[in-house]
Formats: sequence, structure tokens, C-alpha cells
Amino acid sequence: MAIPLDVGLVRLIVSLALGALIGFERELHRAPAGLRTIALVTVGSTLYTLASISFVAPDADITRIAAQIVVGLGFIGGGVIFQAKDTIHGLTTAASVWVAGAIGLMVGIGAYAFATATAIIIMLILWFGTIEKKYLPHERM
Repeated sequence: MAIPLDVGLVRLIVSLALGALIGFERELHRAPAGLRTIALVTVGSTLYTLASISFVAPDADITRIAAQIVVGLGFIGGGVIFQAKDTIHGLTTAASVWVAGAIGLMVGIGAYAFATATAIIIMLILWFGTIEKKYLPHERM
């Protein structure tokens, strides 16, 4: 089933917007993966999803590409995690990259409401994390 060009382009643009939103927040906090990285992850996940829907045989399993997106993003996320002395940095960014792929996948299948709701939830989590760090420094936890 080929996806019409206009539908595919809308999905890519929505994916870009949602990824850029999350990426901008990471950029503000000088995270290892920021606006460009997370936007690329969402757009790439959307494109792979569109490809899996559009260019497979009728009896093929389209979920195989989705599964590989999850695995590949775990690998990329692992690259932004690093240890310095007794602390680990980059876990939140790695999780943001991982969930950005899921958002891109959902946009790719046309589930805009789920993707948008997830992006909003992620932004709230990241925002509350900033409040937590301000009022509950790790030394006091």
C-alpha cells in the first residue's frame, strides 16, 4: 500500500516539529543530544515506518522495521551516556532519544494524537525534572 506523497510529507513535518520540540528542551540544558539529533531521530523513525508500510509485500511483517528502530535507538542512546567519577550523565537524554523514535514511529503510522500526547508528556517530565533539580539537589536526596 503506497502512502500518497502529501500524506507522507505531512507526517514527516509533524515528526520534525515534535522532535524539534523535545530536542530544543534538551538543547537548553546542554544535553549531549539536542535539537538536531532528536529531530533527526523522529524524522528517521517516521521515514522508516513509512517505508515499512509502503514497500513491503502483502504477506510481509511490517513490525520488523519498528522492532529494529527500537534496537537501533538503544544503541544510539548508549552513546550519549557517560560516567564521570561517581556519577552517570546522559541517561535522560538517552531516554529522550529512545522515546523520540517511538514518537516518530507513531507519526509514521498516522497516530498523530498519540504522538502529540507523548511529546507533551515528555516535555512535562523534562520540565518537572528541572524543578526537581532546583529544589531537591542530589546532595540532599
